[in-house]
Parts: sequence; structure tokens; C-alpha cells
Amino acid sequence: MRAPSRWYILSCMASIVAAAPLAARQDAPSPPKVDTITLLDGKVIAAPILKESSETLWLDLGDQVIAIPRSRIDTVIRAEPDPESEADDDKALYRISKGLPESTPKELAKRIGEAVIMVNTPSGLGSGFIIHPEGYAITNAHVIQGETRLKATVYEQRDRDFRRLVIEDVEILAVNNHLDLAMIKLKHPDGKAFPTVPLQASEELDVGQGVFAIGSPLGLERTLSQGVVATRQRDWEGLTFIQTTAEINPGNSGGPLFNLKGEVIGVTNMKIPFGEGLGFAIPARYLRDFLRNHDAFAYDKDNPNSGYSYKEAPPRSDFGRPTILEDETGSR
Repeated sequence: MRAPSRWYILSCMASIVAAAPLAARQDAPSPPKVDTITLLDGKVIAAPILKESSETLWLDLGDQVIAIPRSRIDTVIRAEPDPESEADDDKALYRISKGLPESTPKELAKRIGEAVIMVNTPSGLGSGFIIHPEGYAITNAHVIQGETRLKATVYEQRDRDFRRLVIEDVEILAVNNHLDLAMIKLKHPDGKAFPTVPLQASEELDVGQGVFAIGSPLGLERTLSQGVVATRQRDWEGLTFIQTTAEINPGNSGGPLFNLKGEVIGVTNMKIPFGEGLGFAIPARYLRDFLRNHDAFAYDKDNPNSGYSYKEAPPRSDFGRPTILEDETGSR
């Protein structure tokens, strides 16, 4: 008779820990929430996730801890949503997270992908993301530049089906052309709360750390691109940007750049023309400041200058004295 495999034994142990009757442990502290991990070979382990990274999960089996490479894992079903709390300011329109573990882009996309939207205008399209359940969302100022009629496409994933919801008459609330940021507001036709994504509470970036972007490059909805932080502070016209190797293309503008905790660390906004692997994002610190002071950038549809940006005048090609300054005799 062949001895049972190690994974079978661990699966049984995890199930016993999860199913132990509460009456037998009345004097013990409340048991931790149980997560369900399905391996590629079909075996299921029910045990609390003690720690995790983008490569490994550590499971608490009660009397021992085991490490399982993510390469052996098919799915992870968590006992409850990851912890999330409001920002320090009670009136803040965004959320920050606490104690989120690292995960994979595949798993994170399933959890937070619904909060990424496509923004349409009569002249083009871009991306965006929802930061508040009431429909407050972020995109780039240049995505909505000069436009007043906006639409947003929200992607709702249900148990057995997928719904593409187009929301008309999206409201523009605030625009900061210098930072290239805009805040818009969606209204759910069914009165439901929107899924949201958290912002990174404080800037913690390392060159080489994994990141990923979700957006609609060239109108290709729900596209995920993965890369690393190439540099944390790339100077561009007096501001600093995150440079990333994640593919950024027209249509990605305004979408989120995530770290492997699922936090927004930047707002994608440009790519160098004809450059391969060169994408840039506005750091979350600029976004947090914009949101805290959004009243100063309130959009006024009746003001023709509100939400518009005028380019600099072209440089002179002739450096001589302008002829208009000459008198009738031609003297100067």
C-alpha cells in the first residue's frame, strides 16, 4: 500500500484545524478566519494565511507553519476582504489600506479590477479608477480636456456572468492641468455602491519592485500590463514621475498603477513616442494632495478657462528687431 503524499497529509491536517468543534475549544481564543487554497493538482487546504508574498503563501496549521509556492496554487478564496480604512481626514474622498499582504497581479486583478473604468469623450478615450463608493473617480486632465460630455464604462463581475455598464452624463468636479489630474463623479443607475481601490498611504517605492497597470490602451478594455519601477523620481517639466517598464499606451492615460499589494501608487499619464518600455505615472503623493485640496480646483462649466490648458506661444524664428517697431523712415 502506497503511503499518502505529504500534500494529502497537510490537507487533512488543515481541514481538521478548520473543522474542530468550537465546544472543544471554549477556553481558547477565537479561532482565526479560515482561507481556502486550491492547488493545481486539485487538493484543497483550508487554513488561515499567516503571511504571504508575491511568490509564497505561509499557512498556519496550528502546530506548524507550511510554505506553499504560488506556482503550485490555482485559486485562493479568502475568509473576508482585506482590511481597509478611511484616510485620517473624515471628509477624505479616498481610502488607504493597512496591513495588506503582497499578492499576484492575477489575483489582485480579480479583486480590484472592477474599480477600473474606461472614460469616453466625443474626441477620444482614456482610463480611470473609482476611489469612493459614491462614484468619485480619478482620470487625467488631458483625457477630458476641453470636453463637457463624458461617459464611463464600468465592468461588473458577477458569479456566473459579466456586465458592461455604460454610465452617461459623468460629472466633472475638479481639474488640475499642472498635475494632469481630474476628479469626476459617476452615478450608478441602480443606486448601488461602487467598488473602490485604496491609495498608498505614504510613498514606499523601490527600484525594481513589481507593479502592474490596468486600463484600456487603444480602447482594448481591461488590459493588464506588468513591469517594475525603473526609477522613482524622473524629472519632467518641474514635476517628478514614476518611470515603469509596464506597457503604457494611448488609452491607458488616467488609469491606476498598482503595487503588488493592490494599492494605487501612481496615475499613468504618458509614454515617450517611439520609446519601448518607457511608461510614466503621476506619484500618489500628488494625487493625495489634489484630493485634499480639490475645492481649489473646482470645475466651472460656465468658465471657458476652467479645465482648459493653453499651450505656450511658438518661439521666434527671427531674432532681429520686429519691423513693427520701425518708424516710417526705417530708422530704429
